[in-house]
Amino acid sequence: MTPQETFIATLAPLAQASAARTRIPASFCVAEAALESGWGTSMLATEAHNLFGVKADPSWHGPTWALRTREVVNGQYVVVPANWRSYPDWASALSDHALFLMNNPRYAHAFDCTDGEAFAHAVAAAGYSTEPDYADRLISTMRARNLKALDVVST
Repeated sequence: MTPQETFIATLAPLAQASAARTRIPASFCVAEAALESGWGTSMLATEAHNLFGVKADPSWHGPTWALRTREVVNGQYVVVPANWRSYPDWASALSDHALFLMNNPRYAHAFDCTDGEAFAHAVAAAGYSTEPDYADRLISTMRARNLKALDVVST
């Protein structure tokens, strides 16, 4: 298996279990984790187990990890310091990411969506990332890796 296939195989059952509880499509979850963590290889993913780039805002009372990040500000890329949520493992990151989306009113519209691509558009429109093409990048990952198949739950 390629590293990307291993990453998908590791996260898919966690994302599918989460989807059953949260209505966050597994395809979206795996694509976002892949994009945000460089398929699990970024320093944030390996050191802090943060797969989704969730920052440690004032509501976070858990451990943090400091790491500079690249943001788009006024159409320009800038590097800024940031504090990130830190987790004991990827499963914890996935669970907290779901809570982060469900408990943040700005993402409420995403939960009206029934598929990963629409969910990606809604989350991007709500400002999850400063990347202007964030939804397109997520959808490209979903399509390239056939992640929509993760949203079909067999009975």
